[in-house]
Amino acid sequence: MQITATRTENLVRTFMARTYSWMAAGLALTAGVAYLTAQNEVLASQVMSLRLPLILAQFVIVLALSGLATRLSSAVAGTLFIAYAALTGLTFSALLFAYSPSAVISAFLTTAGTFGAMSVVGYVIKRDLSAMGRFFLFALIGLLVAMIVNLFVASSVLTLGISVIGVLLFAGLTAYDTQMLRNLALSGVQGEMAERAAINGALALYLNFINMFLFILRIFGIGGGLSRSD
Repeated sequence: MQITATRTENLVRTFMARTYSWMAAGLALTAGVAYLTAQNEVLASQVMSLRLPLILAQFVIVLALSGLATRLSSAVAGTLFIAYAALTGLTFSALLFAYSPSAVISAFLTTAGTFGAMSVVGYVIKRDLSAMGRFFLFALIGLLVAMIVNLFVASSVLTLGISVIGVLLFAGLTAYDTQMLRNLALSGVQGEMAERAAINGALALYLNFINMFLFILRIFGIGGGLSRSD
């Protein structure tokens, strides 16, 4: 029994390590591409002119990874994830022009700390969070509706409220997704299926991190006047 428990725990740790390695690689690629793009004025200008097609391409990749999760090989899924991270880096290069370096760094560090803490919570908490899945879904829909409304009313108060709720929502989703991934690992998934699941899990965590970062950056910009004036 002890041997079985130890083997199961090792499988869980291996799976989670693989998942977070994919996620970290995606974040590193996004940051690197964003920085290099912002340093090249010609490339940055081209990216801005192609911003809508790039965003649509990102959306298509996410749909493909999510909708075909059980059909794609791990190699194809990994390639799509890397492509998505690179495209996100291209579109995120605009943030380096809109916000000061101190704002971006502060937001990233805050996001990393929050994400790390919520990941730990999701991994060690005993309470079953699976019942919260529907709540998070409706909360995401409500947040999206509020963001669309704010495009027309352009309220700074509503923007701040949306950002705070967004941070809380994606912090909660981080804990939720972490627990779901741990439960998946406990089910004994191995081999090709485990690698594919790790990549899709990395995408979910990556999206949580990215969205939390965007909302925190927006809060810093509103509250501290950290947007670039040039």
